[in-house]
Amino acid sequence: MKLNQTLEEQYEERGNNHVGSASDTPLRGDAFVLSDEEKMDRIQDNVRDILLTLGMDLEDDSLKGTPKRVAKMFVKEIFGGLHPERKPSASTFDNKYKYGEMLVEKNITLYSTCEHHLLPIVGRAHVAYISNGTVVGLSKMNRIVDYYAKRPQVQERLNIQIVKELQEVLGTEDVACVIDAKHLCVNSRGIRDIESSTVTAEYGGKFKEEAVRREFLEYINLDTEF
Repeated sequence: MKLNQTLEEQYEERGNNHVGSASDTPLRGDAFVLSDEEKMDRIQDNVRDILLTLGMDLEDDSLKGTPKRVAKMFVKEIFGGLHPERKPSASTFDNKYKYGEMLVEKNITLYSTCEHHLLPIVGRAHVAYISNGTVVGLSKMNRIVDYYAKRPQVQERLNIQIVKELQEVLGTEDVACVIDAKHLCVNSRGIRDIESSTVTAEYGGKFKEEAVRREFLEYINLDTEF
């Protein structure tokens, strides 16, 4: 009993400190055995039980549809990036115009969910790469960010997953990603610091060089209001 209690306390402390486990999203081997509809049915029942346990009146018109809405939101929307079939296809093209400088896609709107408390993460991602002969459509960079964000996440892992995916798509190590985001598990509970945000970065290839990294950060800081 004491061992179980100690382990639970360690897990709670780890989650409150927002420490991740690995660069891959922790999924069980049977994660996709159930269909989306089967998952939604189970989640709907579980959400109903949670609300009833909290004392909510599910006969009220405002709450009747909540379990179903939450189940659909979990499977189809905020955790839709868990399913590999939803991974965006990223068409690449030859860099025929021989553009040799870095390409930066900044201020990509990011919505994710903290895996420790299932509360929102809201912020911006800034992504860059240096072509080695291949380029990717600009919107695909946004879609890759969105795909990996739509799952229970730790911000550091999200950085790594975005960079790894673009490295694979582009066939180059020269990829970087900086994320600046607010975590509602910090802003709305616990310490309740509404002003703080979290900045994380992942640099690959040439972006590990100080001069290249500095150039990338200078691009991010450019005033681009239109």
